[in-house]
Amino acid sequence: MFDAVLVANRGEIALRIIRALRELGVRSVAVYSEADQHAPHVRAADEAYLLGPAPAAESYLNIEKILQVAQQAGVDAIHPGYGFLAENADFARAVVEAGFAFVGPPAEAIAAMGDKLSARRIAQEAGVPVVPGTDLPADDPEAALRFAETHGYPVAVKAVFGGGGRGMKVARSPEELVNALESARREAQVAFGRGECYVERYLERPRHVEVQVLADQDGTTIHLGDRDCSLQRRHQKLVEEAPAPGISPAVREAMAAAAVRLARHIGYVNAGTCEFLVEGDQFYFLEMNTRLQVEHPVTELVTGVDLVHAQLRIAAGDGMGLTQEQVNLRGHAIEVRINAEDPANGFVPMPGELTDVRVPQGPWIRFDGVAEAGYEVPREYDSMIGKLIVWAEDRDLARARMTRALDDFLIEGISTTLPFHKVALTHPQFAAAEHTTISVEQEWDLSAALGEQQSMPSQMGRTMTPSDPYPQQVARDVEFNVDGRQIVVTVYGRTRVDDRTAAVPRRRTRSSQQVAQGGTDEPVLRAPMQGVVVKYLLEEGAKVEEGDVVCIVEAMKMEYPVRAHRSGALADVAYAAGDSVEQGAVLARIE
Repeated sequence: MFDAVLVANRGEIALRIIRALRELGVRSVAVYSEADQHAPHVRAADEAYLLGPAPAAESYLNIEKILQVAQQAGVDAIHPGYGFLAENADFARAVVEAGFAFVGPPAEAIAAMGDKLSARRIAQEAGVPVVPGTDLPADDPEAALRFAETHGYPVAVKAVFGGGGRGMKVARSPEELVNALESARREAQVAFGRGECYVERYLERPRHVEVQVLADQDGTTIHLGDRDCSLQRRHQKLVEEAPAPGISPAVREAMAAAAVRLARHIGYVNAGTCEFLVEGDQFYFLEMNTRLQVEHPVTELVTGVDLVHAQLRIAAGDGMGLTQEQVNLRGHAIEVRINAEDPANGFVPMPGELTDVRVPQGPWIRFDGVAEAGYEVPREYDSMIGKLIVWAEDRDLARARMTRALDDFLIEGISTTLPFHKVALTHPQFAAAEHTTISVEQEWDLSAALGEQQSMPSQMGRTMTPSDPYPQQVARDVEFNVDGRQIVVTVYGRTRVDDRTAAVPRRRTRSSQQVAQGGTDEPVLRAPMQGVVVKYLLEEGAKVEEGDVVCIVEAMKMEYPVRAHRSGALADVAYAAGDSVEQGAVLARIE
């Protein structure tokens, strides 16, 4: 096993990997941006080093700086987590060329699967069915329109080098298709540094099912069963479970065999996931994620296999230590993603401070996350702050256990997806396993079920419990930065203000109702969230109909259309492309 590993990521996945390293007796090295200097993963690691400013391009995507830190810290390997550089073939190649082990697949496999068009061709070579789509990037809108005319609407526009739902748009008309291409390219460029997109036929009510594979350097390739990830919004997952319910044994076996066959075909090594769309007894290859998945815990709970441990063993050349015959699935696991979003207001992101947190407890309940009182959810990164996972002997009991755990879960200070999950787990469609990828946004009426979340004022300082060394006192984590390396010293004593929390401006987060347009009697059009203006689609003085998209605001790596709440003429446009806006800021007036 390695002596030291650098975790080139942030948030809950960095914390998850750091904990695994501690269990294996491996020194952990964290990296962080200026926005994350107080983040839990920084405190959890044995060492932590500053990468740069908050923008990902200057920190978590800075390959040269990450390799410099790896040299300085004297690590043996680099684990990319998921997101950021996890599926960047250039990064994987640079890590190996710099003399470190990359805890992931070979750069060649990442490149082959990272290009979605290449992945489709390879899947067909391996005898895996794919959804009809363009063979080349649809840089020319006319080519995309011709494909749609041939195969019919709706069609999906997808980023060639994307994933996780980013850079994906659905178009149901020629006009929508042209706009979707532009938006998808822009979003993909920001998220992945590449804006190429392609078009494929959009399946109306598919299930999203994926198969976890594991392969070692000795040529052993196995699967660890499947997962259902069909509950989504904006093509990003909200709830995952293993095994996938409602799948026939024949389809389940065929998908698993296809995933293993594809992994062997490309010489895959380490953990990976083959994603499929399922309609009835037909399944189609969607993509292969050449990394650890967000939803990996549900597979761990039903198989008993620690996937991060397995990744590290494989990367160290120790082999998998597991055969297909030894993989036995038991029970059912469900995971819900806790995002800093307001589900009652279209799942708009809500960065801000968590003023109070209570995590549920009990048998077979697991929480992977960074949620803690005083944590500031930054607007620069993804909205996920944690994952709640439960296991039970069967699906119905797992749903009941998750429902109970959600009732015990408390997060105050910002809006989160907790209220949505309480609705989802008891929804008749989900209970019957009849949900699909469009259920949340097109089939469920959430307006009546989701109540408004109220924010609570933050508390200064961290009151200690009687089990602490100095009861009823305040603990302060005082941080020093020496040559980019973070050192944390905990100081106990009676103080009026905790230095760590005082460094962050305090504010009460407003609810979705406080920033809503307020009906047609108010002319002001407000920003539904804190973010950056991408562009205005209409010029000042233009006629606007209720529901028209007036401008686009980007927040937490996603674009959101801001629609007119009334008809009239657009006036007093207050911002320009690239300007930052606060939640509730007046974007324009509709007179």
